[in-house]
Amino acid sequence: MSLTMKVLVGMVLGIVVGLAINLLGFNSPGSFINEFVVDGVFYVAGKMFVNALKMMVVPLVLFSLVTGVCGIGDVRLLGRIGGKAFVLYMLTTAIAIASALAIAGSIGIGQGMNATTAAEFTGKEAPPLTDTLINIIPSNPINAMSEGEMLSIIFFAILFGVSLLMVGKKAAQAIEFIEIMNEVMMKMVGLIMVLAPYAVFCLIAKAMADLGMDLLLQLIGYVAVLIGVLLFHLFVTLQAVLKLFSGLSPAMFLNKIRNTQVFAFSTSSSNATIPVTLRTVTERMGVNNSVASFTVPFGATINMDGTAIMQGVATVFIANIYGVELGMSGYLTVIMMSVLASIGTAGVPGVGLIMLSMVFAQVGLPIEGIGLILGVDRLLDMIRTAVNVSGDAVVSTIVAKSEGKMDIAVYNDPNAGVVYTEDVHVDEEVERELAGVVQSTHDR
Repeated sequence: MSLTMKVLVGMVLGIVVGLAINLLGFNSPGSFINEFVVDGVFYVAGKMFVNALKMMVVPLVLFSLVTGVCGIGDVRLLGRIGGKAFVLYMLTTAIAIASALAIAGSIGIGQGMNATTAAEFTGKEAPPLTDTLINIIPSNPINAMSEGEMLSIIFFAILFGVSLLMVGKKAAQAIEFIEIMNEVMMKMVGLIMVLAPYAVFCLIAKAMADLGMDLLLQLIGYVAVLIGVLLFHLFVTLQAVLKLFSGLSPAMFLNKIRNTQVFAFSTSSSNATIPVTLRTVTERMGVNNSVASFTVPFGATINMDGTAIMQGVATVFIANIYGVELGMSGYLTVIMMSVLASIGTAGVPGVGLIMLSMVFAQVGLPIEGIGLILGVDRLLDMIRTAVNVSGDAVVSTIVAKSEGKMDIAVYNDPNAGVVYTEDVHVDEEVERELAGVVQSTHDR
């Protein structure tokens, strides 16, 4: 059984076990199962796995991007790749929010509904766009890496790679070292992924056990429409964009992106999924590392397709509940704000709700209305993160294809890059050889 299949089995079992715990009342505060299983084993194992993925993000992005810049060997080409990726990310985000507003508005979710909640929400201030632009250039790159500030890391890595190219032959050893470190990081990703089926089970089981089913039923219209629009964007919009701009098979893409989607669904974090996304687009889809090393972390930071859809559906939902008529100008404002906010709030924790509070303030909706949907946001965040990483992979594939930086044979091979847990091992002969090298170095 491939690793992807094992991960899918872990996800399904996690959903079943988590919902069983919730529906049977085993998740009540103070109970043995809640204290020692849900908040104990499931929480600890899942959190350790997510931390292991996050541990890989900064070194992997840094080494991969520097290697990619050196591999391109042309700074103008890098600028063209960045420009194409940015335009495509903004385009898909605008399409996502427009389709969300159109579908939710036509269905009329929230009309005549008397939803109540004890949850309160206070809007947070998003940083000004000027601060976001200024902070792209890190005053301290080491601090930027420790904080996981992705745009700053991308800027430093590109500048470092360009500088290595300018040094020329004298930098050959440094470039070779970075390439080796990039390969080492990818091997570490493989080691961590061996534990994925068990970690995914724990993450999903805890999320499902904590999910309030009563609240889910109360907001079933909102949840159903939002999931429907997310799936429409994933299976129709993104695949149409992929086919239109690259001519590649959407069916093959969907087959190969499943593993990444499950990781994103489990972690609810595009950034934490970067190592898995990078591996998928390079080894499964044949995208050259020189493109993927830039487009994947860049997309994880500014590509907000799933979040934009949530904003559109939530805006219509809350507007209908409070009887506020948005009109065409209001809808256009929501689209504009969502696209701009996806840039201005890049890399900010809790970005989805911050962006939503900004949109509500702009169109005159009460910020406290967000409290109505907070209870189900955890589940929906999982789904929209899966949509976000799918968008990252689509744009990476399109850009690579347009620049001739893609192995089409790898993309069309359904078995390319498939991982089996038995493949992850240390060769005994290599062990002995390296031990001999270390010993001889020590003896000298």
